[in-house]
Amino acid sequence: MDVVSDAISTVRLGRPSSQRVRVAGRWCTRLAPYEGAGFHVVLEGSCWLLPDDGPAVSLGAGDAVLLPHGTGHVIADSPVDAAAVRRAVPFERWFDSGQPAPRPGGGEVEVLCGKYRLDRRLAHPLLAELPKVVHLPARVGSHPELRAAIDLLGRELEAQRPGSLTAVPSLLDLLLVYLIRAWLAEGRAGAWPVVLADPVAAAALRALHGDPAATWTNDRLAAEAGVSRPTLARRFTVLVGRPPMAYLTWWRLTVAATLLRDTPMPLAAVARQVGYASPYALSHAFARQFGTSPGRYRAGPGDPPSG
Repeated sequence: MDVVSDAISTVRLGRPSSQRVRVAGRWCTRLAPYEGAGFHVVLEGSCWLLPDDGPAVSLGAGDAVLLPHGTGHVIADSPVDAAAVRRAVPFERWFDSGQPAPRPGGGEVEVLCGKYRLDRRLAHPLLAELPKVVHLPARVGSHPELRAAIDLLGRELEAQRPGSLTAVPSLLDLLLVYLIRAWLAEGRAGAWPVVLADPVAAAALRALHGDPAATWTNDRLAAEAGVSRPTLARRFTVLVGRPPMAYLTWWRLTVAATLLRDTPMPLAAVARQVGYASPYALSHAFARQFGTSPGRYRAGPGDPPSG
């Protein structure tokens, strides 16, 4: 496994949803904050995105925007003022009503809108450091995989075809991967683009994510990364923000929480899969990180602190 795939799989819940919206004239709709990530892709025309507590973003044809923290926002035909934002129609009501009919005052706009449900208790620091709005402007030759996924998803949503109920959720999952990958490739800000580009830190992370249950030590991990133990400790801690063994402990418990949430696996089996010698040892460490026992965590529905 790789860090990006693991970071997404631990937080993702259920099936993503999407709508293809076509509108013209004057329009303004609001999406309230939500527990998940959202995205918009402009397939035709142009519009504006106005996030809560952030500057307006102009979106043109081919632009993609990811809101990884579920930030509330408005999308509109123009950069509307505060009064218009307060009058914005909630997206669900606006979409269900069929959107306003075309009228003079603006050209046609087609936008692909979607949401992912996320379990923020298990957010990896890679996802946590994503900005409120990740804007990926359309540029010739940039992020061809992302552009291909957008094109395929747009076609699937254009008409009901055999297999679309399977194809659309899979393409939405692929789109999320490509959006995050594109942000990492841009590397404008944040620690994790640097972490994953560093050969030593990246090699150590691949090893830990590839087999978290292994009997890792600093010496063994340094050998895997091809450096001395002091070099690994220094570079990993500076870049990742915690020492290698502390990261391993955190990641093992995060994987355990994911298994408790998503599977009926007995606690003893969960403990073995994440490298703990007994259910008791896992329970003790789990309570220290999440503030609750594995059994209570599995039962829900509360939101224990991430610790």
